[in-house]
Amino acid sequence: MNQFITNIMENVTFVLEFIALVAVLVIVAVIAEKLIAGKNNSNEKILTTRKTAMIGMFSAIAGVLMTIELPVPFAPPFYGIDASELPVLICGFAFGPVAGVLTEFLKIVIKLLFKPTSTAFVGELANFCVGCAMILPATIIYHIKKKKATAILASAVGTMTMTVFGTLFNAVYLLPTFAVMFGMPLDAIIGMGTEINANVTNVFTFVAFCVAPLNLLKGAGVSVLTFALYKPLSPILKTSYENAVKKTKQA
Repeated sequence: MNQFITNIMENVTFVLEFIALVAVLVIVAVIAEKLIAGKNNSNEKILTTRKTAMIGMFSAIAGVLMTIELPVPFAPPFYGIDASELPVLICGFAFGPVAGVLTEFLKIVIKLLFKPTSTAFVGELANFCVGCAMILPATIIYHIKKKKATAILASAVGTMTMTVFGTLFNAVYLLPTFAVMFGMPLDAIIGMGTEINANVTNVFTFVAFCVAPLNLLKGAGVSVLTFALYKPLSPILKTSYENAVKKTKQA
């Protein structure tokens, strides 16, 4: 906890920018959810006590999963794959885009409590942005019409959005920022990719052959696991939803 507070104090400007970005994405999610509710003639509240509790639970699971990264053979060792988007997507499918974005953010906070940042929050910002690139479009599409076919489409769109955004984000922002932060030439980072794949010769081939496959694999894996787990979990999630609606009507 002390290390967590120290990291925040040392990077307070960046942390405030991070929080501002979170606020913008939450607002986008709120607008989308209200438009969907109007289209579907729904009076359900965006956040209820029960929903908030479920967001907290899924965030805790996601935060722990984020600390467990597995290396991939086609990317340098500073890249890894984790399953933290799985509980985020399940929560977003169950409770809406706002729940998805909030879970994605709280996941980062919980991860930082277990494992302090080693990148002055830049890596955590990247994880949040890339995660939301999947979660936000996927949950919006699914909640427009909750059907199996829509869920498949939503997951596919979310995966492709995450892959494209994550690839461009790494090329334009993340890799140059890490090069400056760790005091090493960008060519040295690219060279680490070349050692794995001879086709990697510049920043764009680096992200094409190392980053894009990583995000595509992660998105596809999360989507498959979500389909496998969502139905067994649906009785619990449905009970949560019905209780929330009942309490809202009683109020």
